[in-house]
Amino acid sequence: MKVASHELASAERRNFLKLGAGGFTAAMVAGAAGLLWSGPAVAQMAAEEREREAAAEYVMTLATAYVLSADRSYPIMQLDLKENIQNLTNGKVYVRLAPGGQLGAGGALVQGVQGGTIQGAQHSLSNFAPFASAVDLINLPYFCGSNQRFTNLVSSEAWKAEVDPKIAAAGFKALFYIVIDPRVVAVRQGGNAILTPSDMSGVKFRVPGSAMLQQYYRMVGANPTPVAWGETPSAIRQGVADALDPSVGALYVFGFGEILSHVTFTQAVPDSQVYSVNLEWFESLSADVQEGIVAAGEITGAQNLAKVPAARAFAMYELRKSGVEFHTLTDDQLAEWETAGGYQRSEWDQFKTDLAGSMETFAKLEEAAGTQGRYYVNDA
Repeated sequence: MKVASHELASAERRNFLKLGAGGFTAAMVAGAAGLLWSGPAVAQMAAEEREREAAAEYVMTLATAYVLSADRSYPIMQLDLKENIQNLTNGKVYVRLAPGGQLGAGGALVQGVQGGTIQGAQHSLSNFAPFASAVDLINLPYFCGSNQRFTNLVSSEAWKAEVDPKIAAAGFKALFYIVIDPRVVAVRQGGNAILTPSDMSGVKFRVPGSAMLQQYYRMVGANPTPVAWGETPSAIRQGVADALDPSVGALYVFGFGEILSHVTFTQAVPDSQVYSVNLEWFESLSADVQEGIVAAGEITGAQNLAKVPAARAFAMYELRKSGVEFHTLTDDQLAEWETAGGYQRSEWDQFKTDLAGSMETFAKLEEAAGTQGRYYVNDA
């Protein structure tokens, strides 16, 4: 028998409220699994979550800026990480999710982890950089802009030896690095496609507060225009800025499709994320639990890499329905961008020494980025 949609919606609301009384995480998990219409399934989910939490020795709050459904186009993997941590610690850790910016976003989540009010969180490496500056190396244009070079770099022994200790000194443990896709050049409605640096002349390009990204877009001919993220949609609509550079998945998640005309894959800088945990909290755990959390990070990282092309395809499909056109560059066109603003230019030398510590250390990291590591990931 077919159930009317309003009846399903009413059942979902009732069951969400029931779950909410027993635990917000249970409600979120049930909703993401599409179970809120089913009373028996909801009851089973709630019971399982209560049992897991009651049996656990530790409760870990895991906070993100993204709703659970974002994984379809932006593979942030929070449900997978929760499940893997719980299972690989043999139930000793219960993960209480705080998705969708409940506990803040960006720098606020980094501060929460550093201060220990949150045990773990997702945040961009750009937001991580003020707390652990060495990670800002990923923003050197064409150093690790492609998914594969980024993955090679952050999974390398060189990164573990040179960068992880600096992260630890700031009070963090990087659990795993999340591949989303490289940043793109996205043009507002009414604008022309940007295929070469010469097309950037006079373009008011929205940039965050990153000095590196501002310098890069200046080098490739644009007029960098700093705009806070929350004000960016209105700035694009009103023509305060002509273009911006999140990944395709981020453009879709944050609703930019209806105000864009062209997206070009320039592959200059990764739009990357990381899950960090509070180092003092992590080191207070028993050895077997630490090992389980590390293993969970590795497994979830591998799941993330596998999901990247599917998430990209979904985001592109949805954006195309809004009229967005996509442009993949030829090798010659990519070379033009790299020649104009790539990390090999002397303008970037001071950043290399400041962030890596020396040109010798940077050379080790450069070699790591260009060396195929253990993991393969698809590039657009």
